[in-house]
Amino acid sequence: MAEVLLSGEGMTVIQAQLGDWDNLNHLLVCENTGSACIVDPYSGTHWLKICETNGWNLESAALTHSHWDHSKGVDSLYGIGIKVWVHDHESKRGWTGPDSDRWEHPALTSTGFTVGELEFDVHCTPGHTPGHVTLIGNGVVISGDCLFLGRCGRTDLFGGDVHAMHDSLKYLKSILKELPVDWLVLPGHQYSLIDGSAPTRLTIGQLLEQNEALRAAGDDDAFHALEFLAFDDSLAVKARRENARAERKEQL
Repeated sequence: MAEVLLSGEGMTVIQAQLGDWDNLNHLLVCENTGSACIVDPYSGTHWLKICETNGWNLESAALTHSHWDHSKGVDSLYGIGIKVWVHDHESKRGWTGPDSDRWEHPALTSTGFTVGELEFDVHCTPGHTPGHVTLIGNGVVISGDCLFLGRCGRTDLFGGDVHAMHDSLKYLKSILKELPVDWLVLPGHQYSLIDGSAPTRLTIGQLLEQNEALRAAGDDDAFHALEFLAFDDSLAVKARRENARAERKEQL
């Protein structure tokens, strides 16, 4: 079910949980122009219907990263001419599209992105994937799978890198500390916090206090001791196979 998180002062933000992996999709709407962008669409048709109902023009889709549960909906959007944005470094984990536009800025830097009259900074924050990005601006931080509310994303999937994740979290921590504490942080999944609650957003102030990964960022021993950076599951087994195939290909 879609929920309006913000409305007024030029921007509407709608959040919906879609799919079987607790994915959180976020629609950004410029209220002055009616232009809209969907971040990490699990379903393209879902968001097209919402935009049609409200008289908004869905012009773009932005992927924080290219894992299937965040990019599943882009096929239907790309096919009707909607711009699909992704970072070029996602090709390092095998992404071949569909997409129409690619960010190419280096890790731990940002570039601009517009939705109507709204301006956002797109920060390249690798670790979960090679080209993961975090969108920041207009009162929101859309963190994808780089930064959940209680922790960070795993780093043991194909294309993941624990050292890159630590660098990204140190980078984001320094940025978040300079932003208003009441801005909302919107992750790519709803996962429980250590106290058992399962919010779908926190303020920056709350996040800096409660997020285990951010609190450990900057301390090598504390960070690498975090238990959620890697898991012994079927996804990890698949990633090891993909890494082995990639290594053999490089050796040929």
